[in-house]
Formats: sequence, C-alpha cells, structure tokens
Amino acid sequence: MKRIGFILKPRQNNEARNLLYELAEWTRAKGHEPVVLAEDRVNPQGSTLVPEIHLADSIDLCVVLGGDGTMLRATNAVAGRRIPLLGINLGRLGFLSPYDPADAKETLQKALDGELATEDRMRLNVVYRPLDGEAVHRYALNDVVISQGAMARLVELQAHLDNCFINSYRADGLVICSPTGSTAYNLAANGPIMYPGLRALAITPICAQGLTNRPLVVPADGTVRISMSGESVGVVLTIDGQWARSFQTGDTVEIRAAEEPVTIFSSDNNYFNILRAKLHWGVAPIS
Repeated sequence: MKRIGFILKPRQNNEARNLLYELAEWTRAKGHEPVVLAEDRVNPQGSTLVPEIHLADSIDLCVVLGGDGTMLRATNAVAGRRIPLLGINLGRLGFLSPYDPADAKETLQKALDGELATEDRMRLNVVYRPLDGEAVHRYALNDVVISQGAMARLVELQAHLDNCFINSYRADGLVICSPTGSTAYNLAANGPIMYPGLRALAITPICAQGLTNRPLVVPADGTVRISMSGESVGVVLTIDGQWARSFQTGDTVEIRAAEEPVTIFSSDNNYFNILRAKLHWGVAPIS
C-alpha cells in the first residue's frame, strides 16, 4: 500500500476540490491511503489528515493539484526527502505541472506502476542574515528576488561570488534564480533561459540603470552573496514568492545549490517543445 499525499492550490476552486475528492476515492479503491493537508480544510472520506509540517513523514508520493505556485509550496513541504511530486495542472502555464486533470487517474496509476520518468531539479539553499537578529535558513526551487516594493526608486546592491566581487547594481532589484526558475520572474526581467539539468545560477538585474548591466550565469556550487549599499526604504526580499522579509542596509542574503534536489514526474514532452507550447518561443521544425 502506498501513502499518497494531496496538496491543493491555496485559493481553492470547485475544480480543485472536486478532483481531490475523486482522486481520494479512487486511491482508496486501489488499496492505497490518501493523505490530505489539514491546512487545506477538506476531508475526503477515508483520508488521513496531517499538518503540512508532518506531510513528508506521512507519504510516499505527492500529487499536486494546482499550478506552478502550488508546486513551489509542495517542494517546501517535502524538502530534502526525495518524495516524487506529480503535478496536475489547474493553473495557467504549468511548467512544473504538466499533466491534464482529465488524465489524472491514468497518470497517477502510471506513476504508481513506475511507468513515468522522474527528474531531479536543483533547489536553492538560501541564508538571510539580518544586521540585527538570527540568520534565517530557507529553500527555493525558483528564485530569490530583492526588489523595491514601496516606491519607484533605484536600489543599490552589491553582488559577490564567494570572495570575488562581481558588480554593483543600481536597479529596481535583482533576481537570483535556478535553471527551473529561469522561465519565471528571471525571464520577465530579460534574463537567460537555462536548461533544467544545469548546475548554475543566473543573476539578473531588474530595470538596471546602465546599458552594460547584463544578466550573468555563475556556477551553483559557489555562494552568491547580495548586500545593499546606501539607504533605501521599502526593499523586500522574496523567496519563491512564498516568503518575504524587509531587506535593509547591513542585511545580506547568501544563495547556493542545496545538497538535496526535488524529484518531479516529468512530461514525455522535451523541454524545447514545452517552451514553444507554453511561451510561444521559437517555431516548430519544418517537416
């Protein structure tokens, strides 16, 4: 018997709830145990409710019903445990949630039978060190963003790779992303698209002042350290769009590759097909 966890998109709709109840009933009929987050405030018959903090100890496989944002939530819930995530897309783009709701039962059966390929995606190990207070350790799948949230005013940021000074940026902010996150905010800021299997980080300025401040790709095994010079008010540090703190002069944030990746069930489609389909990138080959 497998213990199958289910995570719903935070702002649930009828489609997500109905699909959860349907899959939970199907799971029980197949002799498996459905496990549902207590925080999601749903309770399909015969399901086990657990708080999110204990989910990783309670399941063998996790089904994510939502979009890429819900998948980011799920990666934190199972972080470091190598529990595979199966994304059923109820969002818009669905880079990380490639499977259609109409095929959810068939897809889950294939996952249980070992017929779906998996891939490991590099996560980010993030350490936020405020000038006053204890260091905060977080993980991210997509990105770390430092941006001016309150006013349209430039931020002065300094970037280092290990002990090497990279650059000073005058910009609306910086995006430091993984290859998986390169098609998120990084792409909107004109950063590079990175192939998912790379071990690299992209440092991309947001609306930089100066024509020569271009995005930079660096090795993920080094530590990127960002600090703020000068006085700025209302600057915010955001991790994966899920966690945010005020970022002030004297604070630093350090980003490097995490030791443990996250494992996801991958689509049969190759990455370039997905880019063309989801982002209308390039053109299909001429037959």
